[in-house]
Amino acid sequence: MEEVDVEPVVTNISGIRPGKRMGFAWGPGDILVYETQNKASGPTGSGCAFIHVVRKDEDIYSPILRKLFNESHHIFVGLQTIKDDLPSKSKKPQFVSISRNYRSVIRACMEELQQAAVSANDTDMATQYGNQVSILLAIELIWNLCEVLFIDAAPAGSLLLHLLDWVRLHKSDVDEKAKGVLQSDSPAEHRDYWDVVLSYVLQGRLEDTRKMLMKQAMLQPAAKSMYKLMDSLLSKMPFYNPGGTQTLTEFDVKWRNWHEEVDRYLRDNSFASNQHLEVICKILLGDEDVLLEHKELLSTWYYFLITRLLYCHPTVKPTELHYYAQSCVMMFLDSGVPEPLDSILLAAFEFDIHQVIKDCSIALNNWWFVAHLTDLLDHCKLLQSHNLHFGSNLREFLLLEYASGLFTHHSLWQCAVDYFDHCPEFGRVYLELQIERVPLDTERKALKVLRICEERQMSEQVRSICKIMAMRAVRNNRLGSALSWSIRAKDAAFATLISERFLQDYCAKGTFSDLDLIDNLGSTMLLSDRLTFLGKYREFHKLYGEKCFSDAAKLLLSLMTAKIAPQSFWMTLLTDALPLLEQKEVIFSAEQTYELMYCLEELTSSLITAASGSGRPMQEEDVEVTKVEMLRLALARNLASAIVKEGTMQT
Repeated sequence: MEEVDVEPVVTNISGIRPGKRMGFAWGPGDILVYETQNKASGPTGSGCAFIHVVRKDEDIYSPILRKLFNESHHIFVGLQTIKDDLPSKSKKPQFVSISRNYRSVIRACMEELQQAAVSANDTDMATQYGNQVSILLAIELIWNLCEVLFIDAAPAGSLLLHLLDWVRLHKSDVDEKAKGVLQSDSPAEHRDYWDVVLSYVLQGRLEDTRKMLMKQAMLQPAAKSMYKLMDSLLSKMPFYNPGGTQTLTEFDVKWRNWHEEVDRYLRDNSFASNQHLEVICKILLGDEDVLLEHKELLSTWYYFLITRLLYCHPTVKPTELHYYAQSCVMMFLDSGVPEPLDSILLAAFEFDIHQVIKDCSIALNNWWFVAHLTDLLDHCKLLQSHNLHFGSNLREFLLLEYASGLFTHHSLWQCAVDYFDHCPEFGRVYLELQIERVPLDTERKALKVLRICEERQMSEQVRSICKIMAMRAVRNNRLGSALSWSIRAKDAAFATLISERFLQDYCAKGTFSDLDLIDNLGSTMLLSDRLTFLGKYREFHKLYGEKCFSDAAKLLLSLMTAKIAPQSFWMTLLTDALPLLEQKEVIFSAEQTYELMYCLEELTSSLITAASGSGRPMQEEDVEVTKVEMLRLALARNLASAIVKEGTMQT
């Protein structure tokens, strides 16, 4: 990344009031621009400051272009699965296929945008769609050329055939014009007839040219022999066949013989009586002056370049392209300044990959193109020598920038995760920072984010997300959800706090909420003592409800003697023991009864201590005193019954 040594362009932002200063807050997808005030100047009148949000990447908010981002994401992920240890020859067809898949996605979005522009009722929207179509056209043009030159890397002979296909694909207006000519009553007399014929010749579509010329020959019987001669020359023009047995040298000899034959007929004035056929003959000879006379049909210097190569240098080598490209730019543009697209294409013809990427990064309005093209070129081992001074290589830098932009979108952030995953040096760091900025609007979205973090062992982020959701659930009094999130976060302190809330609710209402969750705590109840108590206490209620009184009694006693239950909850537990103590059948043994009595006395002494500390002695009418007396009486009865029963069993 080089420093720009020119003065930056000044952009006026409407809405900022005269005499005000501006402050900036940078985000991954936009800039916040706001007015500031100089403290030294003091207050300058009433009125609130204006705030402007300047988005640097509007494309991610376009519903149609969103399809481009989603579809290309799948292609990107598929590309990463190609193994590096495969031979280069076997990988090349795969890379070409992937490149074409990217271009097909661009084409599909382009067609949809064109339809949207036509059907749009709003002029501004139609203009916006039209601008997006223009950008995608340029992107597809550049990508296709990079595919031909870098990825497919066609040799001499085949190279020109690929470049012809490239021009024909991106110069398709001739087909529309030809359709209008052929559908007319008299095609040969149509005003666009000769433009179509010459366009076919310029594109090397000689079979189509011959068909069109036949219609003219039928109208001019006197010139039939002349048209027949031109038809013969067109049919004889050799084209290289990469799959054939003919070598490139043999093809070159054959082409030169044909070229000399065309030149001989031109010098013999065989077409002097027909201006149009003479022009075609000169084009077949690659006459630069004649080609430049038809700038309107050629429209671009690179179209001029391919036509010139076709009729002058059909065996051009890749290393020679830059020479012809530069000369065509100079001839076609005269003294005009090249547009950014011209500079990018010229850099591609010069095989300067890094200049192509750099110019595209400056000219285009988002990182999508450069990120995906660079990634593909990197897999083709074409960027190995280029590393940045600040750590990551060029591929990773561009992918990180692109993915960071996606993270500002409410749904595309999920695609960005995969891009970070395939950036080995800084991808995880970026993901950890960006994932924390995803707004957890709903529980469903929070679960998506959580799953992503759990799959990547991002424990800090997992805890953070769970704590946020648990706190939100507590504020909304959704204790079950809060407990579930705290367990997932493995946060013992928060799980203890929520367990306390559950127990407080039980004391107030006499029933548990979220029974399904508590019944299925399993081993997670071991996260904290209070959570363990909550789970075991619920288990006691289930045993009691199933009339397993003996097991319920053992569990209840163990909760108190093992000190799992908080002492503040002992009175509730002892009160729960009352129905078991009053059963006709003795449930608690004498030893268990003594343990309950010890717990009751320990609780009573703590209550007395607490009461004296508050300066208010326990009164007989206090509810706690009444409960204690009832428990003592029930324990005394149960002890007597247990002693009698155990004594009877011994005798």
